Amino acid sequence: MSIEDRRVSRWSWRRGRVLAAVAVLVAGLLAFPGVVPNAVGHLGSLVETFLPWIGLAVPVLMLLAVLRRSVVALVSLVLPATVWGVVFADRMPPADRAAPYDLTVLQHNVSEENPDPAGTARALARSGADLIALQEVMPGARPAYEAALRPVLPHHAVVGTVGLWSRFPLADSRPVDIRPAEVEGDWNRGLRATVRTPSGDLAVYVAHLPSVRIRLPDGFGTAWRDESAAALGAAIAAEGLDRMVVLGDFNATLDDRGLVPVTSRRTPAEGGFGFSWPAAFPVARIDHVMTRTATPVATWTLPATGSDHLPVAARVRY
Repeated sequence: MSIEDRRVSRWSWRRGRVLAAVAVLVAGLLAFPGVVPNAVGHLGSLVETFLPWIGLAVPVLMLLAVLRRSVVALVSLVLPATVWGVVFADRMPPADRAAPYDLTVLQHNVSEENPDPAGTARALARSGADLIALQEVMPGARPAYEAALRPVLPHHAVVGTVGLWSRFPLADSRPVDIRPAEVEGDWNRGLRATVRTPSGDLAVYVAHLPSVRIRLPDGFGTAWRDESAAALGAAIAAEGLDRMVVLGDFNATLDDRGLVPVTSRRTPAEGGFGFSWPAAFPVARIDHVMTRTATPVATWTLPATGSDHLPVAARVRY
């Protein structure tokens, strides 16, 4: 072995400074994703959508540090690993389903292309939820959901393609206008109802915000979703009842700044990562349960149905 080969085979503090710099950059991105601007292609929202997955850079950098025999690169990985743990510490524990609760709610985008709406409805009926919010309830599939859910959740309201099924009586059900200004045609994706629970009235909102897409050269297209989120945030801010639950497919994660008009006013159910989309290999939770004057004590995903989303359930304590 030559002298040069022996030098490369030894661990060194001098090699791997670029890898160490990348590790510091990853830590900064995890801790302060808001520094990434949205001005160009909504890049900030895109980073925030997949923020937990940025942590995968740590094992990749670790492998490169080992190959480079770089001490400084290996030591630097403590920083992004620690930051990831701090940022997502509250999402790592599993749902505590033994905690006391007053209400079980369930949120599910059932998909307009669902090949078996009746089977999906039966699976949801077996969940034991007191309230079930659905999106993409198409007119042709609506009778299947009504028939399967009626025996356990006899009260329901549907506006456009969103619906709410309840174990308790509903009152004052009405549309909530969250339509973006440029959207035309028959587009109703917001619903508000008063649920007459044994413990008192509860305002429940069901919403389906516009989808987002990554397209060149525009980037991450969130404009309609952000506009719809702002409209929903204004509606729930004006709500007169103190106790409230908001359920929906928001096409945004809790980390996405586009959802701030909604998340800033509510307590999200976020125990565990609970990725809900896509159902085949979930990478993001875009289906949410949020509350006001109530506490989410557990949340989890249910097995896949015929939808491209997983159902998300939560238990709520007043």
